[in-house]
Amino acid sequence: MPQLSFAARIKDIAAFDGVRDNQLIGYGLVVGLNGSGDSDQTKFPVQSLVGALERLGITVNRGDITVKNVAAVMVTAELPPFSKQGNHLDVLVSSVGDAKSLAGGTLLMAPMKGGDGQIYAVAQGAVLTNSFSYGGQAASAIKNHPTAGTVPGGALIEREIPNVLAGKSVLKLNLHQADFTTASRVAAAINERFKSEIATLTDPGSVNILVPDAYRGSMISFLAQLERLEVNPDVVARVVMNERTGTIVMGENVRISTVAVSHGNLTVVVKEAPLVSQPAPFSKTGTTTTVPRTELKVAEEKVNVSLLKEGANLGDVVRALNTLGVTPRDLLGIMQAIKAAGALNAELSVM
Repeated sequence: MPQLSFAARIKDIAAFDGVRDNQLIGYGLVVGLNGSGDSDQTKFPVQSLVGALERLGITVNRGDITVKNVAAVMVTAELPPFSKQGNHLDVLVSSVGDAKSLAGGTLLMAPMKGGDGQIYAVAQGAVLTNSFSYGGQAASAIKNHPTAGTVPGGALIEREIPNVLAGKSVLKLNLHQADFTTASRVAAAINERFKSEIATLTDPGSVNILVPDAYRGSMISFLAQLERLEVNPDVVARVVMNERTGTIVMGENVRISTVAVSHGNLTVVVKEAPLVSQPAPFSKTGTTTTVPRTELKVAEEKVNVSLLKEGANLGDVVRALNTLGVTPRDLLGIMQAIKAAGALNAELSVM
């Protein structure tokens, strides 16, 4: 049985095959803007407005419409698995024209389609941007991002995703991070819990689970027990460094071989300050002479050599490097040098 002192639930490190979010997208109009909508140069918002009015029984001429209170937007959302008809979703509204702001606008009914082209939800409601945009010819003021906003609970689900688990006798559990050790521990935990060899492995990224006969009619109960099982996941030893921010993150399993580290800075300052010698006023002889003068300062930090013994763990590495008084940016160069010396037993990833 894997050690459970720092264990994670199976539901946090894996997901069942087919149980996933689905992306929805739609096109719509935001109306009620205070003169901050799309300009006449953007043709398709007016065309969309004419089409919407015609569907409402109002016939208008395209050339007679000049509005600035309408903006064309793309509407996106995430449809969670097992969502039911009538549930609400939060949607993101983003301008696709040259509108200056969507603040105060209302999204008209916008069908939202999935990747299969079917309509799964319809979005409508007031757009919240938490921003403003005001200005004139000489000055302007903008807070946050006024051309994108949200409609909380603005999408109503009209079509449900089929239940991919119903009637199945074999389930596939996909790990978020493929790993041989983690997959083996998951299978062992499942087999021990149900006292049978129902979990088998074919690759490090998934676990095949045979649904016991006793749970064929109660799949939800079986899955609820399975996802609560705790497993200690194994991770690859990796050091991640962000050179722009100086951030360094080292995994728990990072180990190093015996290596000595010395780090210091040598500062040389050369300053030219020439002296000018010239004759006294109204003198009949003498010439002006420039005498060069150079000021030279050399400063070298006094550092100690730190010895990192073989098999040192993350805490030993940090403590040893802290004795050198290094900064995070200095640590970037040190870790790269240790890796180049072949003493770092971990992956080194530089962002």
